[in-house]
Amino acid sequence: MRRNAGLFVAISLLSGFGSSAMTLVAGIWILDLTGSTGLAALAGLCVYAPVLAGPWLGGLLDRAPRRPLVIAVNLLLAAALLALLAVRGPGQTWLIFAVSCAYGVSYVLIDAGETALLPSALSPTELGDVNGWRSSAQEGMKLVAPLAGAGLYAWHGGHAVVVLSAAMPVLVATLYAAVRLNRTPPGQPAPRRNGLRTGLSVLFGQRVTRVPVTLAAVSIAMSGFTTAAIYAVVITELRLPTTFLGVLASAQGAGSIIGGLIVGRLLARRGPVAVGVAGTLLFALGLLARCLPWWPVTIAGALVAGVGLPWTLVAAVTAVQTHTPSALLGRVSATANTAMFGPLVVAIPLGAAAVHLGARPPLLAAVAICLTAVVVTHSRPSALRNARRIAGRDPATR
Repeated sequence: MRRNAGLFVAISLLSGFGSSAMTLVAGIWILDLTGSTGLAALAGLCVYAPVLAGPWLGGLLDRAPRRPLVIAVNLLLAAALLALLAVRGPGQTWLIFAVSCAYGVSYVLIDAGETALLPSALSPTELGDVNGWRSSAQEGMKLVAPLAGAGLYAWHGGHAVVVLSAAMPVLVATLYAAVRLNRTPPGQPAPRRNGLRTGLSVLFGQRVTRVPVTLAAVSIAMSGFTTAAIYAVVITELRLPTTFLGVLASAQGAGSIIGGLIVGRLLARRGPVAVGVAGTLLFALGLLARCLPWWPVTIAGALVAGVGLPWTLVAAVTAVQTHTPSALLGRVSATANTAMFGPLVVAIPLGAAAVHLGARPPLLAAVAICLTAVVVTHSRPSALRNARRIAGRDPATR
């Protein structure tokens, strides 16, 4: 593995560990300070809400040197996290909310900035592989970091987690400084237009980015929409203890790691559109399997969904990186993130309401929506055959 590729994977490991640990502990900390589950849940909303401002925040990356800006954002994030050392009681709870919002803003800038930097550090043939490895690294940290963060919080309290989490962006900034930007694409003057209009016109004006981003947005939204339904399947349909949800989460995480490791090879062979379609079909198949009243099939469904979901995301990110003018990569990447993750803000509460109809109707509705998205966005038979070939013949999906 080449030097720059290794650095970007290490960046994903460190940043994924810090953010996953702190996001969980912020909610636990607020719950301990206030006793309110509602306030604890709002900490997560503060982290994800800034993604809605992605098109405008991403414009900063096109008007300033990207690497210095990403390094500065990481260092400012570390400083913001250290402000939580002042939290001593319920009166300082607002600080946790403020830092959670800062985490959300930094996530938008750093994620879009890294997406924009990768084409300058790697060859086009390496992008798919490295994006897949980064996805696997992040998913791996989602399995490890929450346990480590919760354990450290139980042992030494929130301040210990703050110090550990603040160290991560400092290390990440150091790694960004070590990346060699040897492949700077020829620049193009950025049009002086509204960031949202520019990002949307580039993103959805060409099929090669429009299809993968749309499929990723639908799949990610349906993952949030079905969260409550999966809880209901486990508790009311299968009559299993709530701890079984951890088994499903681990199975999906394992699938995501596998999917991330092989998606680069598939992108090189079939391209982002076909991989996006295949990922959506696999994710829908995983949801359908969770409707069956047998717990081994439910675990298998979580594994299959875990393989498919990162395929849609990595296909979309790689398509944006390889088919967007360099001068516009910042705002287009951030707009893509908003398009893919913004619908979660609506999908999660809608799913919580839909589960009152029963555990299975929301899952079946999500399957239907995913399949409709495939048909509407990409109905050419030859491409669908390629997608089915990927989903059916690759040994990692069996």
